[in-house]
Amino acid sequence: MLSVISYPVFGISILVGLVLSISLFPLDWFEFRPEWLGLLVFYWTFRAPAQFGILLAWCLGLLLDVLEATPLGVNAVAMAMIAFLVLTIHQRLRMFPMPQQCAMVFLLLGINQMLVHFIKQMLGADDAGFSYLWPALTSAVIWPPLCVLLDGLNRKLG
Repeated sequence: MLSVISYPVFGISILVGLVLSISLFPLDWFEFRPEWLGLLVFYWTFRAPAQFGILLAWCLGLLLDVLEATPLGVNAVAMAMIAFLVLTIHQRLRMFPMPQQCAMVFLLLGINQMLVHFIKQMLGADDAGFSYLWPALTSAVIWPPLCVLLDGLNRKLG
């Protein structure tokens, strides 16, 4: 856990995460795009559980719903669930080595993707298969450099 949280780093990282979530990707690679906001919710809930909680994650998910033009509440519920699950295991998660943390990122963001996919299926989307899990895998691969980058920025500016 970080002792001092840099709020400018927090705000800029969330802003960059929202921009990357709606940024244009080549159509062939679109299904492999990491879940940027989910990664940042995971990171900030993991590193600063006292400052970043379920309500803030829900608000960010609602903002992502508006930006992506998805039904309101789909991403909000998913981000709140990520924050809740990380809050329940954050003390154990701190002791995990990086490969186990990557596995937990894959597991929790995979649950997030499954929930969003399930809700969209209930609302009438016709996407079949398990391709919706690719963002969880790419997010787990991106977790170590993202964690090192944000930890370094937070220590320098915090």
